[in-house]
Amino acid sequence: MASNTSETKIKLDFETFFNVIDGQLCSSSTGLTRFTVNPATLEENASVPVSTIDDVNKAVQSAQNAAKTWASTPWSERQKKLKAYADAFEANAEGFLQMLLNEQGKSIREAQIELWLTLTFLRGTADLSLPEEVIEDSDKRKVLTRHVPLGVAAGLVSWNYPIFIACVKFASALITGNAIILKPSPHAPYCNLKIAELGLHFFPPGVLQALSGDDNLGPWLVEHSGINVVSFTGSVGVGKRVMESCSKTLKRCVLELGGNDPAIVCSDVDIESTAPKVAYFAFANSGQICTIPKRVYVHESIYDKFLSAMVAYANSVSLKQDENPSIGPVSNQPQYERVKELLADIEKDELTIAAGNTKPPEGKQGFFLSPTIIDNPPDNSRIVTEEPFGPVFPVMRWTEESDVVQRSNDTNFGLGASVWSRDIAQADRIARQLQAGTVWVNTHAEVDPGIPCPGFKDSAIGVQYGVEGLKAYCNLQTLFTKLD
Repeated sequence: MASNTSETKIKLDFETFFNVIDGQLCSSSTGLTRFTVNPATLEENASVPVSTIDDVNKAVQSAQNAAKTWASTPWSERQKKLKAYADAFEANAEGFLQMLLNEQGKSIREAQIELWLTLTFLRGTADLSLPEEVIEDSDKRKVLTRHVPLGVAAGLVSWNYPIFIACVKFASALITGNAIILKPSPHAPYCNLKIAELGLHFFPPGVLQALSGDDNLGPWLVEHSGINVVSFTGSVGVGKRVMESCSKTLKRCVLELGGNDPAIVCSDVDIESTAPKVAYFAFANSGQICTIPKRVYVHESIYDKFLSAMVAYANSVSLKQDENPSIGPVSNQPQYERVKELLADIEKDELTIAAGNTKPPEGKQGFFLSPTIIDNPPDNSRIVTEEPFGPVFPVMRWTEESDVVQRSNDTNFGLGASVWSRDIAQADRIARQLQAGTVWVNTHAEVDPGIPCPGFKDSAIGVQYGVEGLKAYCNLQTLFTKLD
């Protein structure tokens, strides 16, 4: 629970929204604004600024000035401020919860999970450290390595977990002595602006800033010569463009991109308990999470019973955000149209629909789609090869271990995977053959601030979370002292 300090009594106003530049709440330099709609009700949200290149330049200059002093602030002091920030964030949890519902459309339970994850990572990241490592200490020489901050980071945040992703980025940047400018998705800008606004009470001006904008804002930040590292979460296509732009100024980049995680279910699982768990993970946040099962492979000996149990779970899921189990709408109209197009392709190819529907539910306002399961589609169908990022996934049969491993690895994605079995030796044997950054056994998508989250293939460049994630915001320096 939050500590009883004056900082935790800070009350944010969730009615008006501004950029945060150089310790001030600012409108765009042109006064231009835009807004999003609540994906569940289609009602208009509040106005937010549309930043200009002048706003970007001011924020970068402020961050450069702040980074010099912040880098020299002792690690213990940075930890203290980050933990105090976490307490104040918790005190404002109800406001963040309601705003998250309005801008992203999660169910209430999913929104509560995001806030819990955020607090866990804010406090967990604050407890991490990067001590100097002595390589040699002899009478002739002393050699050690240390990590020094890069300077100014840009955090490009996706719309599916806007609070959690933004806080992971800024906590990792700030604890290592960097300044950061958050750039929220145009589809979910509100909570990110409030995250930076809350930071005004804890961090020096310029250390934590946020800019809202349109599609021009990301390229302006990525290409800016005053930015030293870009942390981007989003699609593979945009990630490739970010990396290409970073190469022009040789700035570092950390990319967490798409996933098409396989979940391999072995023949010995307890169907009654396992099937709802796998289905829960697959439908979490309406399927809009990079690291959740997107392809489920079930051993043929239990396939029919396991599929039936997953269908039963899908049929129990409500589209009312205040019920449990439930899912919210797809978060924004562009993604809604993409998923509908994929569902239309499923219908055109006459694939077998075990649960749900390829059409939006009748009489339901907002970007809602029914939880949908596709029964044993061909391996080359779009629902298998693409990342849906919506509440629809395929379930397929497997017989031989070597075959299911090959099919699981037959993708350009490599973010996560899971194996479900009571035979831990079998699960470990399969897990070690999977080409994914994280492989879970008997769970999926569990994360921890102390555990790194890497990715293979097109799914990631660099690492997030844990000590390895902190290193992404640092230069490694060797100090070599000759004593002889």
